[in-house]
Amino acid sequence: MRFKIVHDLPGRIRVRCGRDAFSKDESYSIVKTLEDLNFVYSAEASVANGSILVLYEKEKRARVLEQLTALKARELVLVPQGERNQARDITTDFQRKLAVMVGRRYLMKWLVPAPIRTALTLLRAYKFMKLGLRSLEKGKLDVKVLEATSIAVSLVQRDTNTAASIMFLLSLSDLLEDYTRKKASNELTESLRINVDFAWLQEGSTLRPVAISDLKLGDQILVRTGSMIPIDGTVCDGEAMVNESSMTGEPLAVRKNEDSTVFAGTVVEEGSLVIRVTALSNETRINKIIDLIHHSESLKAKIQGKAETLADAIVPFSFLLSGLTFLLTRNLTKAISVLMVDYSCALKLSTPITIISAMREASSHKIVVKGGKHLEAYAKADIIIFDKTGTLTVASPQVEKVIPCGSYTREEVLRTAACMEEHFPHSVARAIVRKAQEENLNHEEEHAEVEYLVAHGIATSLHGKRTLIGSYHFIFEDEQVPLTEEDKKLIHQESDDNSVVYLAIGGQLAGFLCIEDPVRGGTKEILGSLRELGIEQIIMLTGDSEKAANKVAQELGIDSYYAQILPEDKAAIVESLKQAGHRVIMVGDGINDSPALAAADVSVSMKDSSDIAKEVADITLLASHLGELVTLRRLSMNMMRRINYNYGAILGFNTSLLLLGMGGIITPATSALLHNLSTMGISAASMKPLLPKPSEEA
Repeated sequence: MRFKIVHDLPGRIRVRCGRDAFSKDESYSIVKTLEDLNFVYSAEASVANGSILVLYEKEKRARVLEQLTALKARELVLVPQGERNQARDITTDFQRKLAVMVGRRYLMKWLVPAPIRTALTLLRAYKFMKLGLRSLEKGKLDVKVLEATSIAVSLVQRDTNTAASIMFLLSLSDLLEDYTRKKASNELTESLRINVDFAWLQEGSTLRPVAISDLKLGDQILVRTGSMIPIDGTVCDGEAMVNESSMTGEPLAVRKNEDSTVFAGTVVEEGSLVIRVTALSNETRINKIIDLIHHSESLKAKIQGKAETLADAIVPFSFLLSGLTFLLTRNLTKAISVLMVDYSCALKLSTPITIISAMREASSHKIVVKGGKHLEAYAKADIIIFDKTGTLTVASPQVEKVIPCGSYTREEVLRTAACMEEHFPHSVARAIVRKAQEENLNHEEEHAEVEYLVAHGIATSLHGKRTLIGSYHFIFEDEQVPLTEEDKKLIHQESDDNSVVYLAIGGQLAGFLCIEDPVRGGTKEILGSLRELGIEQIIMLTGDSEKAANKVAQELGIDSYYAQILPEDKAAIVESLKQAGHRVIMVGDGINDSPALAAADVSVSMKDSSDIAKEVADITLLASHLGELVTLRRLSMNMMRRINYNYGAILGFNTSLLLLGMGGIITPATSALLHNLSTMGISAASMKPLLPKPSEEA
């Protein structure tokens, strides 16, 4: 590609290729090609004048110029529409519309004769009048009516300049609102989006590249070391270590082999996999999260609804005040000045912008929030409830002891337990499977289909015998497996303060496994920080034994706990606290936590939670540390403070404009201008980060 260097500083270079050097579609390919280089931080390409801006590592200037020279726009692979970062288009479109709007405004003043300007003003006024009349037909006295009335009164006075100014500023406000919404939403989406151009399609012994959008269900693709998995699928051949941190926040790679499930956005660190496509690119789990965020704008926070209601509620008072002003002063200009002050624009715009910005900022901390109302609930909660295992305790507990009973050996107990537990994504199950792998115990499936009984255990048939693994309640109370005094003594002697999982075969206790379940590092300090941020009570719920629960509660200074409880009991506890007037956060990770997660005012699932827990939860932590709960609390509380501050600023400033207009100090046009400028300023301020940068906290 031929170009001219127009700006050159260490780490930053802009070149110009000339008009029509590349198309809009090709500009996306140029940007992606450059940003894929490990020494390029970011790139921009403008179709208007063919310019390319590159930010890069300072010592790599020669390599940047080499890559720019080698670019052949017509030969680049086009970036699919759904995988493009629309930020530049959104900004360019806004700038174009703004330029057209301002240019048309002043060109009409200078070049168009007055009679034609008047006719065009009347024509534009029709749109505002129509919207106002529609609101009146529905029995609403809202902002649309206020806007239509202020324009109509100006026209009745034959003051077309004021009417035109009002319409210009209202249109400008609408343009800004549209731009800020699109920009905030796009930035939030981009923080989660996966960009992969193509996959290697395997057809027999041959491989060929195919666009991700062209993949079909059942296709088999090859993913090698260092490559990102572009779709959700099932491994049909190969073995590899896969980094799933984009989905779980867990930095350690996970082994994947035949029949393992893999997800789009995860990376093959070592090895290679042939994957059968089970979800198309727009149906992957990560894209469902992105779609959810798009739709989450409709999950309005109560305070956002309050802002919109308040904005419309003020309208009748604006009319009343305008009427009183006219009756007392007999000055129509002063009355119109009152109508020019519209509280609604800033109230309706600043609140959702603040909420969307907070959601975007949460995503940068690896926290996915499914809607603004959940942030509000999180900020206002006074009680937080934790599940114990895998939440307060580490996500990877260890098998401390394997104790056989009766005629069974230690190896038989561990092998059988691992064989059953490998089917279920729970931290204790993973600990048992891992222990068997460490001891090289082969636990190939020899049982019939397993049945998972929520919060109880697992049942199956092994060699013709009913085989059970699970809690004390499940084995000895529900299933009525006999417990001898000798076994009781052995359990009490060996279990210490550990969690215990029991195995029964053919109606007899075969053995038990003691699980060391240490608390997560720094958890006590995190709980202390939550108390400082207004959490009045911390509660722990667990299906574990009283001894194990008490040990954790004492270690962490938890206010109260409930041990050996069932899922329905957890949900009932949440409901009772809500009925007592508390606002409750529930944090959990397992299938058994789902009823309580659904019952809480706001629920949080952990990074390695079960699928159903993630589905039910309002907020998902993708990081591996409970400290994100503190980050989220600060973020949500700061969001509420900013919204309330905005309320005060909007009401104070606009009320000042009302008084100035009533006193005849400012004209209607000036009132409208100042009002719209304040709306823009508050909206811009609403997009600022809510949390200080790490350097600012130090």
